[in-house]
Amino acid sequence: MLGIEPFFAELIAGIEEGLSIEGRSLLLHVVPEAERELAAYRRWATGSMVEAVVVVNLHAGDGRFALIAELGIPAIAIGGPREGLPVSNVWVDDDRAMTDAVNYLALLGHEHVARVSGPATLHHSEVRDTAFRRVCDERGLHATTVEGDYSEEAGRRCTRSLLGRSGPPTAIVYDNDVMALAGMGVATELGLTVPADLSLVAWDDSPMCRLSNPPLSAVTLDVHAMGNQAADAVLNTLAGGPVKSYLVPQQRLSTRGTTAAPPAASPPSALA
Repeated sequence: MLGIEPFFAELIAGIEEGLSIEGRSLLLHVVPEAERELAAYRRWATGSMVEAVVVVNLHAGDGRFALIAELGIPAIAIGGPREGLPVSNVWVDDDRAMTDAVNYLALLGHEHVARVSGPATLHHSEVRDTAFRRVCDERGLHATTVEGDYSEEAGRRCTRSLLGRSGPPTAIVYDNDVMALAGMGVATELGLTVPADLSLVAWDDSPMCRLSNPPLSAVTLDVHAMGNQAADAVLNTLAGGPVKSYLVPQQRLSTRGTTAAPPAASPPSALA
């Protein structure tokens, strides 16, 4: 199940490029719900329609791997824990990236930081949530988290909820670019200036982040390389290779025009 954000378009391009080395191609099938996804696996197995599947958006108690194993379809996973998976997986260190993002906002002087997450059941949401709460606690920051679903509507709704509270946050970290850009629109509608009144950070850097006004500070990941690694994991699996864990090159925080010291805060002496 894939989202609408540019992240997946770049991921797909990377997978297709990697598979083309052996003359293979990617079949993309978008489904609206989990049961339809499981039905697709059964249909593919019955008709011998695919050689392998790439499982994304891992979540707690994920039953897809048991079904895939029962059906005898080779598989790899993108995301999730480094250990305990029955298949090769490609993962990113979201804990470290969230730590870097919150530490940066703390060094700017922010004392109340909010997070607009993706669905809380997703494994990467859990990792980011845990890191967010831990670093805010270590820094003595007031932390607020609201759950979204990666959509523009969720970005607008969650931002309005946060900014409408007594003592609203002075910085918000969003789990994707779509929600962050929607949130920036809401801030403008409410008469706030970004970043003078409110700092914003997006996950999954994209051309939309770089072209927004002001350009959006974002967590940057080489998604194309991630897709290449996923393709390599697929080819390794089809060749009968061992279960492997592929660590994607580390994400980095790209600071742009949506992050600054909070209102009435003195600028820090150093950001290192």
